[in-house]
Formats: sequence, structure tokens, C-alpha cells
Amino acid sequence: MLLGKGTLGGERVLSRASVELMTMDHLTPGQKVEKDAFGDHFGRHGGFGFGMAVRTHRRDLASPGQFGWDGGLGTTAYADPSEGLTGILLTQSAMDSPHTPRLHRDFWTTTYQAIS
Repeated sequence: MLLGKGTLGGERVLSRASVELMTMDHLTPGQKVEKDAFGDHFGRHGGFGFGMAVRTHRRDLASPGQFGWDGGLGTTAYADPSEGLTGILLTQSAMDSPHTPRLHRDFWTTTYQAIS
């Protein structure tokens, strides 16, 4: 539905403007400096929309505009409008280990390499 700009199965669920607001970065420059002071703890994506992370720059294979979330209990789910891609990885490995973030990076790297 979010990749469809608010439509699902030909039916409008959210307005296009609502989806645009949800998936655009709303952090101020000062908030970004504060967020980045914590390193990768608050994400490598750059910004935050309404309820999700929003990629503001290319730092790996994902396109700017990608949006989604990494959950503390090992999930990762993002959508990339530029690629028409949605990916979801569900694990039972909390983010309190260095292995889970590495697994997420490997999952997304493999996903993007498969479509390149």
C-alpha cells in the first residue's frame, strides 16, 4: 500500500499526500546531529518519517527514499520505491548481539545484489 502511494488492490486506503508525509524525513539538522552522535545505534538511514526510518542518502546499496524499520527483537522491514522492492526478515535474535545487525546487513546486501 505504501509503495502504491496509498492504494491497495485498486482501492485508495490513504491519500497520496499522507503517504508522502509518512515516508519523508522530518528531522531538523540539529536533530540529525544529535542522532548521529550515537553512531549506528539509531540507524544508518539518515532520517525519520512518521513512524519509520527514511533513507536520506546512499550509504550502501539501498536507494535514497527507502523507508521501514529495524526492530529491537531482530526484525527488519523496508520498502524501496525506486526499486519497487519490499523486504522483510523476521528473526528471533535480539539486537543485543553484534550478530543480528550483521545478519540484517547481509540480508539487505544480498537482496539488492539480486536485483542489480
